[in-house]
Amino acid sequence: MKTNFILIAAALALTGCSQPSTEVEGTSREVNVFSARHYRSDASIYAAFTELTGIDVNLIEANGDQLIERVRADGDRSPADVLITVDAARLHRAEQAGLFAATDYSDLVPSIAPHLIDPDQYWVSFTLRARVIAFSADRVEAGEISTYEDLADPRWAGRICIRESGNAYNQSLLASIVARSGEDAAEAWAAGIVANMARPPQGGDRDQIKGIAAGICDVAVVNHYYYAMLANSAQEADREAAAASVLFFPNQESSGAHINVSGAGIAANAPHPEEARELIAFLFSQDAQRLIVEMNNELPVVADAEWDNPTLQAMLPFQEDARNVSELGDHNETAQRIFDRVGWQ
Repeated sequence: MKTNFILIAAALALTGCSQPSTEVEGTSREVNVFSARHYRSDASIYAAFTELTGIDVNLIEANGDQLIERVRADGDRSPADVLITVDAARLHRAEQAGLFAATDYSDLVPSIAPHLIDPDQYWVSFTLRARVIAFSADRVEAGEISTYEDLADPRWAGRICIRESGNAYNQSLLASIVARSGEDAAEAWAAGIVANMARPPQGGDRDQIKGIAAGICDVAVVNHYYYAMLANSAQEADREAAAASVLFFPNQESSGAHINVSGAGIAANAPHPEEARELIAFLFSQDAQRLIVEMNNELPVVADAEWDNPTLQAMLPFQEDARNVSELGDHNETAQRIFDRVGWQ
């Protein structure tokens, strides 16, 4: 499949030295996508979209906070048609900044779980990732952990690997505990995790799994797809690291496993709103959902999507937290204050 999208260097895009072109009468159709996702799966999705529709995708990539600031600063001059970012809190931040156009997504997407759509219809989730627990296959018995809350028990002192508090996924996990149990309970949990850390927070999720394999820790908190990336890796050392751990979906008898998302919304000042609508609709197509699962090990949001990924299939089914993911953004600032108070680096 040929690649028909245009990648505009993030550094140029964010300094204003390069702008995606806008439609001129008689030229081909196009859509300007500002995305915080940097995955091969997405490149394949845009290529398939162009092949199907003839609409060229002008892609501007940077991290979510940079993109939000760029679109906000450009105001009604912004060339952005679609804004895509990971983590519900960043989607919430973009919404609060007025960067999305209110849209009736029922016309664009198939029936997906209502907790994956912004209640005010500013954005919609198109991929799913669960934040789960990995534990040593040799040093932890199945059943010793059943909930996130269990990890704050002193029995796990010196046994937990986890990322820094600045990580968006940890912030949203703590925000979900604030939403479910209140600020005091969330702070007690965060303090318990700090007391139980095997080392100062560091690295990415794959590093936490590798920490278990190396004997540095016995338990880690990770996104499910990082485990799948290791398990499906062409590198033997990665596969061995995954094999040394067991992946566990917590809170199956109560709130369900915490989930986060990647989401998309039509920009408030989109110069190509119809093309933006077509692209967002395509994100929920069978082809796009399959590429997300097979190439990036994320979970689909379309229940009847067809895909082939045995590692992910072995994880299913699981009960997910059905709280609307927009609430993670509502409690993000509280989560950050808690991290500061308990000394979570």
